[in-house]
Amino acid sequence: MALGYVRPARPEDAGEIARIQLATWRVAYRRILPRHVLDNLDEAWLARRWSAAVQEPPSGAHRVLVAVEQAEQSYLVGFVASGPADAEALAPQEPAESLGGGVAAVTDLLVEPRWGRRGHGSRLLAAAVDAWRSDGMRRAVAWAFEGDEATRKFLTSTGWEPDGAARALDVDDMLVPQLRLHVAVPSEPAA
Repeated sequence: MALGYVRPARPEDAGEIARIQLATWRVAYRRILPRHVLDNLDEAWLARRWSAAVQEPPSGAHRVLVAVEQAEQSYLVGFVASGPADAEALAPQEPAESLGGGVAAVTDLLVEPRWGRRGHGSRLLAAAVDAWRSDGMRRAVAWAFEGDEATRKFLTSTGWEPDGAARALDVDDMLVPQLRLHVAVPSEPAA
């Protein structure tokens, strides 16, 4: 297990978060998303979006947390973004009230592949759960690409399960299937 920790993202982290997202997507999703889409992602545009997410979140319950690897130097190696479930958490034609209240939605949970399997994903998820608990969330949901076995395996190993919802994202005229996973947020921290 790596030495590392999780902290709230800072404005100056936006560029590194964008770099991690781009590097991770290009490795993890190379067989899921069209190559030209991955090749044409603009790191500067992503950085601006992450800067806004960190500096101007829609609510106090919207958070971006980063994982830091400690060595001779410290490196940002991953991040998780989440907030209260909104329309983006719903399946097509699913009524807005179907998820109910007290539901957190994970929009991104990424650890750069070269830093994988060192406990960073678990630390990110544990920190997110602590935040959800403090916000009064009772459940959490996350969409995962059907072809993304690594994410699905990681989430199911920590107690998440598919909830039966599915959708397909239209990525440059290619439908990419996703399934939604969910988990109960424990009322007490794990011992």
